[in-house]
Formats: sequence, C-alpha cells, structure tokens
Amino acid sequence: MDISIGNKVIGKHQPVFIIAEACDNHFGNLDVAKEMILQAKLSGVDSIKFQHHLPDEEMLPDIVMSDNFKEPLYEFLKKHALTLQQHNILKSYCEEVGIIYLCTPFSYAAAKDLYGIGIKAFKIGSGEMTDHISLKAIAALGLPMILSTGMCTLDEIRETYIAIKNTGTRFCFTNCVSEYPPVYDDMNIGFIKIMQDEFPDIVIGHSDHTPDLYTSFASVALGAKIIEKHIILDKTMPGPDQSVSIDMKELAELVDGIRKIEAAMGSKKKVHDNEKQIRKWAFRSIVTTCDIMPGTVLTEEMLWTKRPGTGIPSKELPSFIGKKVNRFFKANTLLTRDGIEKD
Repeated sequence: MDISIGNKVIGKHQPVFIIAEACDNHFGNLDVAKEMILQAKLSGVDSIKFQHHLPDEEMLPDIVMSDNFKEPLYEFLKKHALTLQQHNILKSYCEEVGIIYLCTPFSYAAAKDLYGIGIKAFKIGSGEMTDHISLKAIAALGLPMILSTGMCTLDEIRETYIAIKNTGTRFCFTNCVSEYPPVYDDMNIGFIKIMQDEFPDIVIGHSDHTPDLYTSFASVALGAKIIEKHIILDKTMPGPDQSVSIDMKELAELVDGIRKIEAAMGSKKKVHDNEKQIRKWAFRSIVTTCDIMPGTVLTEEMLWTKRPGTGIPSKELPSFIGKKVNRFFKANTLLTRDGIEKD
C-alpha cells in the first residue's frame, strides 16, 4: 500500500523517501534545530524528523541509560527534549522552507500532542515496535505510520504487522539495527528482501545507524523505498547520536547517490542511443591481413578482426573462408560484401 505524507507519496513505484533524523543532536536549542531544517532542505531530502519526549509518560525515572548517552536518559530528556510549543514552531518553519516535518512520539500522550498540532504522519521508533497497546491507540488517530523494526524478531514483526493491519491504518516498516553505531556484520540488509516477501502489500524501507553511506546505498539497490539517516550540523559538535550521524555534506551526497542509484535501476537490456556511436568504433569487423588480388580464394590467414565496427561483423569471419574476391583489397583494410563474388 502506498502512503501519502504531505505532497509526497511513499510507494513501491515512487522515488525513495529520504528522512533526515535530527534526533536530539540539537540539545533542545531551537536555533540549532532550525538550522538543521534549513540545511536538510538544501540537501534535497524529503523530510526532517524530530522526537517528542514526555519523559514521565515514556519511562520510569531510574531507567538504565544506553551507551550513547553520557547521563541517565530520563535526566537528559528532562533537560533537552523539545517542548510541544517548540515542535509547533519547527513544524511551521518546515512548512515555510518547504520540507515535510515528521516526529517520533515515544508515548501515546506524545502522539496526541503531535496530532493536535497537525502532524501528517507518525514515525515510530523500534522501542515501541512490540507495544501493541500504544501502537493501536496511535493508529486509531488515523495518520500514516512508519515503524522501525530494530531489536525485533521476525515473529515479533509479524505480530505487529497483524496488529496494525487490523486497525485499517496505512503503514510501512523500515529495516533497522538498533546499535549506535552497528557493526557491519550485524547489518544484514538482505533482510529487506525477506521483509518484502513477508509483507508484499506494504512499503519496506531502511533506517540506518551506520556512520557512513554504504549500507543506505545498498538498501536502495535492494528495493528500500524509505531511507532514514541521523544528521548533525557538525561532527565536532556533541550529541547523543553524534557517533551515528552524518553531516550536511554527507547528507547531500546521500541524496545525490540515492537519486543516481534510482536512475540506474532499470532492468531492460538494449543498445541505448548514447552507446550507438561508441559501438561503431568499439566493435570489431573483418579486416585483411595482406594484399589480396582479384580472383583470390580467401583463407584463414588472410583475414582477422579489428576495430572499427563499421564493416562486416567479426562473428561472420568463418563464413567468408573459401569465398572468392572480385577486386583488390589492400592489407589492413575492411573486407566488404560487394568485394566478394556471389555463389
């Protein structure tokens, strides 16, 4: 199923939908977040995504922090999470510069907040993938959903597929490995193909936590129609996701590479117009290896193959052995059909 977000359609026969994930690399600074929006727009991505955290709705205060945070996650979010008012400001700025604003709600309460300011779709993080209670409540809001599948087994993904499918909400999955950053042996991007086979009626994408572009490009070649990549304005800046984020130069390279890969993904084999001129000089024709007098019967020693390809195709050489020429051929020239006596 295709899903529409703003003026973009995400589908199997649509261009790859590219999401720049701002995460919390702005540290709650609105000016930094706005600059990320502007630079993301200039890079050519379709959307920039933020995160809406309501720590008390999302977690217990003493939750164990993940390795990419230098302080307890609860405390970090209390200090640096964007407020709903700030999200509304950023959403308006996205509309002003012409880029789709997306946001991940980390609780049902956060989803209701975002729904209230007119968000167009929800991007659901991997941590909520198995929380069917929250997912079904969010789905009931009626907006399209993009769900990441990190940390999940195939059976768990199947269960969530059924749970969301039964709500009637349009949705898609992104392949994901929730490591920060992941080791390449864990990436298993071939799983994109398995997901496409398992869930043929929905779009499959890839949410990438590697610090470079390689697996994103490979995922597009495998058919991923959504690419999500963490971004940071400057890699020398601090940030909880700094180690998995690309800078704006790399983001522009990501967009350029994806669009070129898309253009190259055709499966027809034909001689293209731009190849025809090259074909004329690059292919081989039958040529003479010595002077040949009129009336001579051609032998293997008298003929060979060389460029250009404007003469008799080289593959026909065996059929001319034993034929008689009706004119003089200088050595190292193209053999011609009109210089051969008819049988």
